[in-house]
Amino acid sequence: QVQPVESGGGLVQAGGSLRLSCAASGRTFSNYPVGWFRQAPGKEREFVAAVSWRGATTRYEDSLKGRFTISRDNAKNTVYLQMNNLKLEDTAVYYCAAGPLWSPVVPVTIKEYNYWGQGTQVTVSS
Repeated sequence: QVQPVESGGGLVQAGGSLRLSCAASGRTFSNYPVGWFRQAPGKEREFVAAVSWRGATTRYEDSLKGRFTISRDNAKNTVYLQMNNLKLEDTAVYYCAAGPLWSPVVPVTIKEYNYWGQGTQVTVSS
């Protein structure tokens, strides 16, 4: 079992950048695929990006490709989400989650993820 913890959120102007981090204690975090999701006020939680447990495969929500980049450093038990050219509509609480241990595929749906962090707020201002 792992417990992800997000950090790096904050207030940023439109066009700016932020890098979110997702860390978890325990040596086995590197054996889980990790996904980022977000939830804006009044909206459902949605998929943002995910990375395989080895880090070789990534998946993105189509509309975010080119602006968001997910990566991981397994030596540090940390997954990152680099967000560039942020827009007002990127304002949301961002969650990271760990999927099935040693999953051969990269999960992209909420129900496939078992362990969730508490979220970090990202606010983009004009």
